[in-house]
Amino acid sequence: MTGKQILMFAGDFVEDYEMMVPFQALQAVGHEVHAVCPETEAGETVKTAVHDFRGDQTYMETRGHDFELNATFDEVDPADYDALVIPGGRAPEYLRTYDRVLEITRHFADADKPIAALCHGTLILAAADTIRGTACTAYPALEADVRAAGGEWRDEVTRDGTLVTGQAWPDHPEWIAQFLDVLGTEIDHAPSAATADDD
Repeated sequence: MTGKQILMFAGDFVEDYEMMVPFQALQAVGHEVHAVCPETEAGETVKTAVHDFRGDQTYMETRGHDFELNATFDEVDPADYDALVIPGGRAPEYLRTYDRVLEITRHFADADKPIAALCHGTLILAAADTIRGTACTAYPALEADVRAAGGEWRDEVTRDGTLVTGQAWPDHPEWIAQFLDVLGTEIDHAPSAATADDD
């Protein structure tokens, strides 16, 4: 398998699991992932937030980690990338106000390149007007936003063409698997590493 070049949006208070898990998982199977945030450069960090579900009417938010960006937003040429990942959390609420974020998102949609959006990440797709007539999902409280943007709401991980959407980090196994399939990822199971017991 030839690894893909994947762009990933980040921002302050992006959901911790939704940023780190796909960032690492995609690299683990041979893809190169560049995480970027407007007004920041490679080597700088954004703060993450952990959204957890504890029986309340909505999620609880606690402070997560400092996530280090590995590429510079202003240097991004979307034509250099094969796919886009948009994690959730609070970051998408303000990232969608950047015209360049929306332009980059439209590039991937217009070119029919794979896009994976999770939770509140679908807000960016809606703001970029890329989900009209498309089956998709998001955090359940965003159903009205998806419908207002012309999307066809679904209550589960949804794949429509090259777009894969999920509702929140508990969807990671299916959401990531569907995205890897869209990317054409073939995983070779290498022999496990030697352990001390093998001696």
